[in-house]
Formats: sequence, C-alpha cells, structure tokens
Amino acid sequence: MKYFGLQSHIRKNNRNSVIILILFPVVFLLLTWLFFLLTSLGESRYLMNEQEQFNLIPVINSKFIRTFPWITIGVLVWFLIAWFTHSAMINNATGSKPLERKENKRIYNLVENLCISTGMQMPKVNIIDDDSLNAFAGGINKNSYTVSLSRGIINKLDDKELEAVIAHELTHIRNRDVRLLIISIIFVGIFAFISETMFRSMRFGSISRGRKDGNGAAVLIAMLLAFIGYIIASLFRFALSRKREYLADAGSAELTRNPLALASALRKISVDPTIEAVKRNDVAQMFIENPQKELKNSSVSFTTLFATHPPIQKRIEILENF
Repeated sequence: MKYFGLQSHIRKNNRNSVIILILFPVVFLLLTWLFFLLTSLGESRYLMNEQEQFNLIPVINSKFIRTFPWITIGVLVWFLIAWFTHSAMINNATGSKPLERKENKRIYNLVENLCISTGMQMPKVNIIDDDSLNAFAGGINKNSYTVSLSRGIINKLDDKELEAVIAHELTHIRNRDVRLLIISIIFVGIFAFISETMFRSMRFGSISRGRKDGNGAAVLIAMLLAFIGYIIASLFRFALSRKREYLADAGSAELTRNPLALASALRKISVDPTIEAVKRNDVAQMFIENPQKELKNSSVSFTTLFATHPPIQKRIEILENF
C-alpha cells in the first residue's frame, strides 16, 4: 500500500473521522426512538387495523420529543464529568507520572525541538515506569497536553526513532485526537451503563420474580437496544482510533522528514508493547500500539473490526513506501 500524497491522506482520514463522530448521536437517538416504537407496539397489541397502527406514529414521536430534553441533559452531565476527570483517570490507569527536565534532558530536547519547528507550545512530559516500549498523548487543551513515554521506549530507541515516536504523539495533540477519542469513549460508556443498568433491573427486579408485565418487557427492550448501541458505538470508536493512528503516522513523517525512523521504531515496539498497568480498552486505544495482549496482525475481518489499532505491519509498510 502506498501513499497517494500526505495531504490527501490527511483529508480522507479527517473526513471519515467526522462522519464516524456524527454517527454516535445519530445512533443514540435512533435507538431511543426505536425503544418508544417497540414499547408502544407492545402496549397496543389490541390494535388490529392498519389505520389505528398508522396513528400510533404521532404518539411515538410525541413521547420521543418530550423525552429528548431529558436525554440531552443526561448526556451533557455524563460528558462534563468525563471531560474534566479524564486526565486523572488516564494517569491512574497507566501509571504515568511527571518526568522532570533534570531527570532526562535528552527527552526534553527532542520534544522542544519538534515543538519549535511546528510552533507548538511545549506539552508536559510524563514517564511510565515500565520496561516495555510504548507511548501516548493526552490532554484536551494547552494546560493539559501531555506526551507520556515508557521507560523502555526511552532506553531502547535511538534519537531518530524516539524523535519519530514523539512526533507521532505531537501530531495527535495537533489534530485534537484526544478530544475525539474521549467523545467516542463517552458514548460507548453511556451504552454500557444503560445495558448494565437494564441487566441488573432484569436480574433483581420484577422479571426475576416472574412478573411478565409491561415494565418487564420495556426493560428487556431497553437492554437489547442498549447492547446493540454498545456494539455499534464500539465499532465506530475502534474505526476512529485506527484512522487517527494512520494520520499520526503521516504527521510524524511530515515533521521529521524521516518516515523510516518511525517504521524502525514501530518494528521495535511491536516486539514488546505490553504495559502491565493498562487493563482498559478505552485507555489502550490512546497508545501508539495496543499495550494489552491481543491477537496481532489477524487477517480475519471480524477480528480487525474490534481492533483498537491498525495492524502494525501495515503501518510499517506504508511508512516504508512513503
């Protein structure tokens, strides 16, 4: 696979990312409307003629419109909580801690030189105390932008390779990728929360006691739709994550003018990317390569749909043909 030009590659990835991002609320609202449709049909089984069934649609639309403000408020509250607590959550989930300049001037010099060349403000630099090779970018504004590097990647890559990795992470910051990923994680979290809540209602509520009433049917419908939403939102999230990795690779090649350095770094990273502290998929997708143990380089399309990152060998081939 070859590049057909960096700018066209960037435009294509940005366009696809915007489309995927728009689909999150569309799916959420569509599934909410379907919930009202299915529950209303269940409550109106006595309606026999088509005219009466057709008149049910305005009733469903009315329920949806009345509920819409409350849905919006709930989602906004969820967003605000996740938005302002994500940095602490990520640092706790990765074991990332501040790296002082006096501890490693080499890293600070590499980051500063790249920032100067791009006109970027210097981000914070963190270190993950793990001998494996990995890195990620975090933050949603200039005060929270952070580049985190594992101790292993600092010690095992040469300056050109490490510069290429840092350029990759700075590209994530320049492209506001962390914001996109946080939004995708929030939507997946909403569906997961609804699914778990409905499951608990079924397990400990009226259904578990054998009551086959309308409330039980509504809970079952809500759980099934939320689970469908969770699967769809997860696919969107993973697709978004994979596309942004390709874009960050291209940005690194543009910044350093040395795509082979990143290709070499990725080859070394692929040998040992596992960060022991990382247990969550939503955090794993932020790294340059998945830090969890997963099926690598699978040729099975179904498996790759749920991958947080594109196959690393494919990324290396693209860089080598840049």
